[in-house]
Order: sequence, then structure tokens, then C-alpha cells
Amino acid sequence: MLKYAIFDLDDTLLDFTRGENEGITHLLKKYGVTDIQAGFKTYLNINHAVWQAIEQGAPREQLLNERFTRTFAAMGLAVDGATVEEQYNVILDHNYYILAGADSLLQTLRAAGLTLVVATNGTKSIQLNRLNGSGLRQHFDSLFISEDIGYTKPDSRFFAPIFRHYPDLTSANTLMIGDRLQSDILGARNAQLHNVWFNPQHHVNQLDFQPTYEVTSYRDLQQLLLAEV
Repeated sequence: MLKYAIFDLDDTLLDFTRGENEGITHLLKKYGVTDIQAGFKTYLNINHAVWQAIEQGAPREQLLNERFTRTFAAMGLAVDGATVEEQYNVILDHNYYILAGADSLLQTLRAAGLTLVVATNGTKSIQLNRLNGSGLRQHFDSLFISEDIGYTKPDSRFFAPIFRHYPDLTSANTLMIGDRLQSDILGARNAQLHNVWFNPQHHVNQLDFQPTYEVTSYRDLQQLLLAEV
């Protein structure tokens, strides 16, 4: 019987992609990039590599401070990466966009008696601001954020505080829901938790493991979770 639903935030409930697009576009223009499309693509490639390294245990703060230095250097521009990172974080603080249907989904799950938990990689202050600003904070019993924990998904040690906080939490009564195979789903597998890959973009799984479940809409996710209650 399902008791706990552990949710990733970015692009699972909060519309991180929309806020990222607006924020990076603003910074590219601010620092004189003329080809915004090429600049954004450069950033995405570098940022992807940075987060892959962080998820494998590399020093988080150093890499985040370097990602804009590397992005602008690739376009022949010199910036103070730490300063741009700080400016970007201010923009992210006010990214309150949520995916359509997220609030209704969480309300329904809570009404059904599920305990809802946040488990997200990211900066604590930013994620808290976004949860509060979006209005989604009210639905969650507790929050677990990688900066606070000291480990990032998919490291199984990320989940240790969750198990300590909920001593009765097991693979039999819990599902981890997230959009990223490399962090959310692999992290759940590493922690021996069943999981749901939220895949509304219909990405092809090219990795060597499978999620427990895969859904492409909140409707299907809701049906899956309520069937387990």
C-alpha cells in the first residue's frame, strides 16, 4: 500500500525550463552576446556537463561558478563567472512557474492520504523561494535539498535523511517521481526505492536501466499513484 510519494521539483512540478530560458536569454543579452540561439545552446551543453560532474560527486560550488565563465569564453567574452552565477540565482529565485496541472495533482494526492515529500538537487534558498512563491509548499510534509544534505541524486546517501525522518518508509510503500533518469530514477534505484519516470516529452531511454514505471502525463501519474493507495 502506497504511503509516501517523493517528488523531484524541476521539470517534474516546477517549470524550470521556462525560467531557465528566460534567465539565460537575459544574461546573454546583458553581456553582449548577439547570437542568442548559439549562446543558449553553448550554455546548455556546458551546463549539462557540469551537472553530470556534480551528480558524480565533483565540487558543486566551484563548477557552478565556472559554468558561465566557460560559456562566455566559448563566445570570446570574458566575465566573472561567480558574479554571473549570483545574478542567475537572483533570477531563479523568482521563477515561480509551475507545470500545468501540478497544483491540482498534489491536492488530489494529499486528499487521498498520501504523504508528499520533496527530494531535489539544487540550491536551498532558491528551491525554497520557488516552492513558496509558486504556492506548492503547502502540499508537502517535508523538503530534502541536496545543498542541505551534502550529497546529490543519484548518490544513495542523498536519501539517508529521508529514511531517518520516516522510519517506516520502505520500497513497498514509497514511490520516487522525477523527470531525469540520470538523477531521480537512478538515485531511487540506488536507494532501493521503486520509481516513476515522468516523461511528458517522450524522451527515449538510452541508458542501461529501466524505471519501475513510466508516465507521460499527470493524469496517468495520478491514476498510477491512487491505484496503489
